Amino acid sequence: MKTRSIVLAALLLVSASGAFANADPSNAALAVVASKGSEVVKVIYKGNTGKVKLNIYDASSKLVFSESRNVQQGFILPLNFAGLSAGTYTVELVDASGVKSEKVNYQPAKTGASVHVAKLAQEGKYLLSVANANDNVTINIFDANNNLIHTSTKESAGSFAQIFNMQNIDGGCTIEVINAAGVSTLVRI
Repeated sequence: MKTRSIVLAALLLVSASGAFANADPSNAALAVVASKGSEVVKVIYKGNTGKVKLNIYDASSKLVFSESRNVQQGFILPLNFAGLSAGTYTVELVDASGVKSEKVNYQPAKTGASVHVAKLAQEGKYLLSVANANDNVTINIFDANNNLIHTSTKESAGSFAQIFNMQNIDGGCTIEVINAAGVSTLVRI
């Protein structure tokens, strides 16, 4: 029974691939594949041999990318959307058979701030470094009894570092870094 099912599936696969190979080239197809959390969107085109124009429009129908290429029956083209705003984009292909378009909802990968605390050679001094902080960052420092002893907000358009003197704090402390989205990172020293 299992062998019969496998043979039947193989026959269906062979007949379907034969029908696809003899398909009318004017029946061009477009597929756009976006992976969640990835900035790369794949454009897959199967169709005519010849010149194909690729256009990408944002939600307000503004052209953000355009390219013409000569193709042989199709292509798979990875496009990097890094740097584009989140939103809906229209991928349009124009070939000899007409215009095909598909919408893609692009959500950039979320990269949070990277927080690191290093003890300096000077007694009681620590270096707080924050990378990829593309917004306001709140810094809270708590003593060993969880009492807030320092708070500040830092505007950042990238990375920054700051030295803190913890010499007069007994029993260690905790540094909390909170980004504008409310995501916090705790470092105990």
